[in-house]
Amino acid sequence: MDRTTKGGAGALRTGSRPAQLRSLTGMRFLAAFMVFAFHTGFIGMYPGVQDTMNKVLWQAGFLGVGFFFLLSGFVLAWSSRPSDTTRAFWRRRIFKIFPNHLTTFIAAALLLAFVDGVVLNGRDAVLNIFLIQSWVPDMNVRGNYNGVAWSLSCELLFYISFPLVMRWIDKIRPARLWTWVGALVAVIFTIPFLAMLFPSAPLLPYSDVTDMEIWSIYQAPLPRMLDFTVGILLARIVLTGQRLPLGRAGAAVLVAVAYVASQFVPHTFGLVALMVVPLGLLIAATAKADAEGKKSWLASRPMVWLGDVSFAFYMWHSLLLWYGYMTVFGPATTLGGALVEMAAIFVVTLFVAWLQYSLIERPIMRRFSVSKRDREKKAKELAATVVPIKPPDDGRAAA
Repeated sequence: MDRTTKGGAGALRTGSRPAQLRSLTGMRFLAAFMVFAFHTGFIGMYPGVQDTMNKVLWQAGFLGVGFFFLLSGFVLAWSSRPSDTTRAFWRRRIFKIFPNHLTTFIAAALLLAFVDGVVLNGRDAVLNIFLIQSWVPDMNVRGNYNGVAWSLSCELLFYISFPLVMRWIDKIRPARLWTWVGALVAVIFTIPFLAMLFPSAPLLPYSDVTDMEIWSIYQAPLPRMLDFTVGILLARIVLTGQRLPLGRAGAAVLVAVAYVASQFVPHTFGLVALMVVPLGLLIAATAKADAEGKKSWLASRPMVWLGDVSFAFYMWHSLLLWYGYMTVFGPATTLGGALVEMAAIFVVTLFVAWLQYSLIERPIMRRFSVSKRDREKKAKELAATVVPIKPPDDGRAAA
């Protein structure tokens, strides 16, 4: 099942695509920072400061998470190989997400127990540990312990379903891939209309989004499978040489326009629907530019390093923001003070993320993401391809 040979003349051929989409790796950190910035507007600030922060940053968190879900589908499809097995794929994904998840879960439980003096909820703990909390339509369950782990509950569904979804998408003729993207985007835009059937009770500050609306549109795993699948389709579009409507710069402008427009549409549409096409086009155009060898500051060594630690950064940032504001700084009373505190916690979070990546995430991935049997099999296959080099015959053997 060669995913690079079914397209037209412009299709990327096996071996021509980069092993790593470096610009997208750099963009991962920008998305993680957007979520970090979003949370600064809700944690540890007086109302006047919150008003100012949220006018600018309210959409940032939704944009960042939407980017991650689309990127997950895109990158998994881009790197998928016919020789890979479902078991090997699931093993890599489990050892990618659970070390960071369990580390931050333990930290959250200890902070809740010994700093806040909270009696821990065993049911919520089990749901969070096994990443099934986002299936529950209760914000108190999804937000308990390390609240940002709700997104991993969605990611776990993505990983479980990917081998099956990829086999289905591989059967779609390249000329019809855009049709399927359009159909899924239409469904994404339909979901906010369906969510209007829920009772009206404002949940989030500066919005009219209720608990049930934010769950059914933004946090429930099944609706977010649509974003993930759009990402897979876009990867196939690039790999099979289908034309993109915008280049990297044009797609970036479209993302900025959609971000501003989100301030003027109902928040239920700003959560996911408004950003899915701009973000998807930006990811696809950036990957295409990387594959064509075009330079970008996003692919620089510092940005790639930041992208590598972005998962750990994301998993730690909410805990460090909350306890940093509450136990170290105190509520910010001015915008300048809020920015200084934000910068200080950012530096601490980045340092902790680097430690997590260097000491836990990367070593575990290197040691356990590939089974011993698969490692030995790969070594044998590699050895079988090595052709022994005969010494030159200088005539002395015959003598």
